[in-house]
Amino acid sequence: MKKQQLLILFITFLSFNIYSQITFEKGYFVNNDGQKTECLIKNIGARTNPTSLDYKLTNEGEEKMLTIKSVKEFGIYDEVKYIRFEGEIDRSSNIINSLTPTKEPKFKKEILFLKVLIESKASLYSYEEPNLLRFFYKNENSKIGQLVFKRYTPENDVIQKNERYKQQLLNDLKCENITMNQIKNLEYKKNSLTSLFRKYNDCNNSENITFKKKQKRDIFNLTLRPGLKSSSLKIENSNYSARSSRNADFDNKLGFRFGMEAELIMPYHRNKWSFIIEPTYQYYKSEKEFSDRSVTKIAVDYKSIELPIGIRHYLFLNNNSKLFVNGLVVFDFSSSSNIVFDLDGAVTSEGLELKSSPNVAFGVGYKHNDKYGLELRYNIKRNVLNEYAAWISNYSALSLIFGYTLF
Repeated sequence: MKKQQLLILFITFLSFNIYSQITFEKGYFVNNDGQKTECLIKNIGARTNPTSLDYKLTNEGEEKMLTIKSVKEFGIYDEVKYIRFEGEIDRSSNIINSLTPTKEPKFKKEILFLKVLIESKASLYSYEEPNLLRFFYKNENSKIGQLVFKRYTPENDVIQKNERYKQQLLNDLKCENITMNQIKNLEYKKNSLTSLFRKYNDCNNSENITFKKKQKRDIFNLTLRPGLKSSSLKIENSNYSARSSRNADFDNKLGFRFGMEAELIMPYHRNKWSFIIEPTYQYYKSEKEFSDRSVTKIAVDYKSIELPIGIRHYLFLNNNSKLFVNGLVVFDFSSSSNIVFDLDGAVTSEGLELKSSPNVAFGVGYKHNDKYGLELRYNIKRNVLNEYAAWISNYSALSLIFGYTLF
């Protein structure tokens, strides 16, 4: 089976499992009667606010769904909490081509799940959909209401801003540590608003309760990466015919490769993305013999240090297992590598020095317990005779790579 077919087969397998990265995690929900139920909640990791929740009472239990009408509150411990809100929201568009000419928001009564950002004497919430972000708040003397911010175009396509949220917070979050200048420079963004609410609650000796998933692991991994590599090489010279003895299609050869991978986990998107670099030693040796041509043998001896640099995306299966996909740019540094042509029964010979251009590689793999890994990687064709204008070469490889993470 061709290397491309093997890779396509593995990627097809991956596509059938892509949704299994959604896991059930410990949480709870509160029904309309105020009864709290401990359960496992499906964590889809979505940025948008939900309208329902899927849960199981046990790992082996039946998956069930509850709608917003039957749930007052639910959460995944140490990560996220939602409360049901029945009130008004302004859905005025923030897209430049869809801005309205009026300054005032257009409120509509709805039932929503609001995400709790800070819970304290003064609490902050958010509601997010594609192209829509709204913040809500309340203090000990008020009900939940929207912080008003709206862009509009009254005339001449000049964009104006209704920043009523600044006046709302100035009126309701009075504290000696909050100045007029801080309110004036306050942005309608999560970080800016949460910083202000923290300051207000600290000023009133009230604990700030937040919901954010704790990091469970280090952000840096160092992994040993030995493996097997099936490589092939084809060379052609544009100055000779296709049947010339200087052109050769070498056989697939199974060889050994060894790499050391450094991985930096990105501190966002639930640790699903990382940056990787993997210095790797690889070699390829092969030869072709001819009995009826002027060139009696062509031998290739190719040794190099590859330097793949790229990104990885993880697809979580459960707490101990995950799939991943890699995209890499591969730089190659060859040493004492050449192709030798034996002429007229090895009476004389001539050779070419191998120098490579960068190429691209893709990989799919599996990791268990953040310790053991297995990857299938395909390096697309690269030119190893980069310094010779008349020569065309295609070197490609399919690797099966084993991983053992040291730390």
